[in-house]
Amino acid sequence: MILVQETLVDEPVASIDFSCDLKACKGACCTMPGGRGAPLLDYETEEIERSFPSIRKYLSEEHLERIEEAGLFEGTSGDHTTPCYDQRACVFVAYENGIAKCSFEKAYFNGEISWRKPISCHLFPLRIDRDARELVRYEFLTECQPALERGRLEHIALSGFLKDALIRAYGEPWYREFLASCDSWRERRLMANEKVV
Repeated sequence: MILVQETLVDEPVASIDFSCDLKACKGACCTMPGGRGAPLLDYETEEIERSFPSIRKYLSEEHLERIEEAGLFEGTSGDHTTPCYDQRACVFVAYENGIAKCSFEKAYFNGEISWRKPISCHLFPLRIDRDARELVRYEFLTECQPALERGRLEHIALSGFLKDALIRAYGEPWYREFLASCDSWRERRLMANEKVV
């Protein structure tokens, strides 16, 4: 484990190359089976309510009907999620040429809203476990294999790919310390491997 301020970071986060390849995965992270959507922080329910009038035009009739039935979010305080359509796709998915995209992010980049999307979505494939001490961990999904391959091919580290999301979640000073900790961890691993050889 790597300790960054008060947060534990799982070691794979420091070593993985990763860059989303939407043409290959078709936005699979937004359409995972299981029936529970994106985890939400409590304040994000208010952001969803505030943003919904601007994003509803991007949604299909089926998804709007599901929202009418389930509401804009499910669960209770500390355990909210977005609803799903057909036990898979987040109801806020907007499809473009067969690719699942976030309607909040679409509206954000179109200058229609100031909130980008849930932080759990922005950080993916990182997950945050909040127990006695917060843990940031990498979650492997077979559907993300193209992202691992593209990251390796283009030499894009996961830590760099998620720069904006990590700064949004933890702040610039934390991110700088995180990068330094990742560099130190990789150097220690390299030295250990050289000694073994």
